Amino acid sequence: MTDPKETINIENVVASTGIGQELDLQSVAMDLEGADYDPEQFPGLVYRTQNPKSAALIFRSGKIVCTGAKSTADVHESLHIVFDKLRDLRIDVDEEPDIVVQNIVTSADLGRNLNLNAIAIGLGLENIEYEPEQFPGLVYRLDDPDVVALLFGSGKLVITGGKQPEDAEEAVDVIVSRLEDLGLLE
Repeated sequence: MTDPKETINIENVVASTGIGQELDLQSVAMDLEGADYDPEQFPGLVYRTQNPKSAALIFRSGKIVCTGAKSTADVHESLHIVFDKLRDLRIDVDEEPDIVVQNIVTSADLGRNLNLNAIAIGLGLENIEYEPEQFPGLVYRLDDPDVVALLFGSGKLVITGGKQPEDAEEAVDVIVSRLEDLGLLE
């Protein structure tokens, strides 16, 4: 049987940063090739990088959110491309603005079907939300690591709220251990 930790895949990394000054997004949008800015639809300017693939949401306040990256290294690389593009427009950007990872979304596979009803009862209702009529997954809030895991009957997991890739590995270990203790993972 495959170790579930070997199936962990990063689906999305979200990070934030800022350049410490307000921006005229209309002007930036006109000068930044490939930028999308429609303030009627969304208050930020969207700038997509292709390699690595991500989207930077640039706000008037100078705050920037990067989403869609597949690794923390890709987030840093994407944001450095954005910083360079802004510098090319003569916008003052620090040499190394702080980049803070806000959320890492990962997927994993336990490799067997799960009885979500039994898991909901076994794990106790204080950390669980399970309403199959509303949503097919069981929502499991872990304290350590501080993440939320969605468990599906297929054995697939989605883990969100991590700040570093290791959080997903720890979460899988905790979930496997708890389910084995309950005899719900043979």
